Amino acid sequence: MSKDASQLRSGKGSGDENFPVASWLIAARHRRPILAFYEFVRIADDIADHAALTEAEKLDHLDDLEQTLLGHNDRNPSGVALRQALKERALSPQHAQDLLHAFRQDVTKRRYLNWDELIDYCRYSAMPVGRFVLDVHGESRATWPAADRVCAVLQIINHLQDCVADYRNLDRVYVPLDALTATGARVEDLDAPRASPALRACLRGLAERTEALLDEGLALPGQVCDRRLALELSAIVTLARYFLGLLRRRDPLSERVRLGKFGVAAVGALGAVKGLLQRATGTAAASRTQADARRHHPH
Repeated sequence: MSKDASQLRSGKGSGDENFPVASWLIAARHRRPILAFYEFVRIADDIADHAALTEAEKLDHLDDLEQTLLGHNDRNPSGVALRQALKERALSPQHAQDLLHAFRQDVTKRRYLNWDELIDYCRYSAMPVGRFVLDVHGESRATWPAADRVCAVLQIINHLQDCVADYRNLDRVYVPLDALTATGARVEDLDAPRASPALRACLRGLAERTEALLDEGLALPGQVCDRRLALELSAIVTLARYFLGLLRRRDPLSERVRLGKFGVAAVGALGAVKGLLQRATGTAAASRTQADARRHHPH
């Protein structure tokens, strides 16, 4: 195969995503490897979703991207760029390879039986993104459990927002089949102009379950050492909470459950400010605790 996979790009860029991707909050020295990672992943995602490619062609392109990433060919500039960025930081290609695993699964698997299957998919499709960003910043792997939960939340939000397009355009359903059955809904209900009461109950229940998962990851901004990354994570968590609120209240089949670029920026900025205040409050409290300790236990 000699075709550069970047020619299959959909045109979607980092500024079109639900959540910030290496925004101005991230230090400039960290943005380049993160954006190289994003470009590689974006191309792979577009290949998996490409309407004109056969399954075999998609898998061949994904394999070729991985070969470039690992240094076995130079056919894909995005793979070469990421390979170089990883080399400069002495980072492993494993996170990118995990994502390629998810995109191969997208090509061949179109239904998810239950929540556990969906979370297992997120293990490859979402969690490696957070882990990579944390590795770029040199953060402790103790932050991974909370990051995994937040990243799974972001992935499931996308699935709920895109449930109609995924079904109609790709015959792909990430809504767990047992969740549909539990409320009396069917996969075919996703093709209706508006959600049936059964489908609304199913989607609302999934949004609530996802919100509980977000609660388990809320400590993440406070766990990272890099202040600018902490602020970006605060923005992301705030956006996730906002989107989940929309998904609980609105019908994704007939109502808007996304924000435009301005809305994402506004809600994200609010989250960053909240994160800044929380971090300042935490720092002040820690300083007071240390001062009290010195007073009570002088050297």
